[in-house]
Amino acid sequence: MTTTKADKKAQAKAEYNAFLAVCPSRQLLDRISDKWVVLILCALGGDASGQPGASHAPKAMRYSELARLLAGVSQKMLTQTLRALERDGLLTRTVTPTVPVTVTYELTDLGLTLHHLTRGLRQWAQTHMDQVLTSREKHDAGAS
Repeated sequence: MTTTKADKKAQAKAEYNAFLAVCPSRQLLDRISDKWVVLILCALGGDASGQPGASHAPKAMRYSELARLLAGVSQKMLTQTLRALERDGLLTRTVTPTVPVTVTYELTDLGLTLHHLTRGLRQWAQTHMDQVLTSREKHDAGAS
């Protein structure tokens, strides 16, 4: 029996297991667990205010808007992260020939599905930060 390229692809997909070192899904998991990825997806997903109950309509944003919003991100890191997300099909980069050139970034449908998960992670971190800080203090006091 001959195995076609489509058959091999279907078999590989069925066998994705991030617990295996060679699995490509592990590389993807590594990428999407990065704090800058989470924050970029949340920003483009309309969560820029960071407040629960605020408007969550996805929107296109310019590079400069993202750079201002993501306090502490370097230009190099923001550029690398945006390029990687575009390569993975999670966002689109649109260049408009204006003077100066306008470049915007927007989540794809695939990116929106991931955004819904990252929104929950960001909200969880913000909601539980006091508990985590208390736990750290208790742990550190006992360790000395």
